[in-house]
Amino acid sequence: GGDEVSESEGESEEEETRQEEEESFDQIPRTPEESEEESDDEEDQELRLTFRFDERLRSLETSFSEYRQTNPFVDAVSAIPGIVHQYMTQQITDAVREAVQILTDRLQDSLQRENDEFLRNIDENMKKIIKGQ
Repeated sequence: GGDEVSESEGESEEEETRQEEEESFDQIPRTPEESEEESDDEEDQELRLTFRFDERLRSLETSFSEYRQTNPFVDAVSAIPGIVHQYMTQQITDAVREAVQILTDRLQDSLQRENDEFLRNIDENMKKIIKGQ
């Protein structure tokens, strides 16, 4: 009794494997030969089996993973936005620092001229006072 069940399960798994191997060579997915009274879950399962979405997804994930491992440019390309951001941040920082320095220099020059003029006025006024005595 129990041997027959496991034997028939083994046979159905072999049939399924053979059918999947045959389907893997088909370019056009075959429509499963089932009754039209299937539930939505069974139809979904059949669609997944027919179009092999899970298998294709795993294959894509594997291929992408292998591609990332074998292609040295993938990590370099993915690092570019960070490098550009860092570069732009540094450029902006340098530009701001330079602008602040220019404005500081101009202000300092302006204040120095005012101070020089103030000291000249004091000097002239002191000379006038001394002459007037």
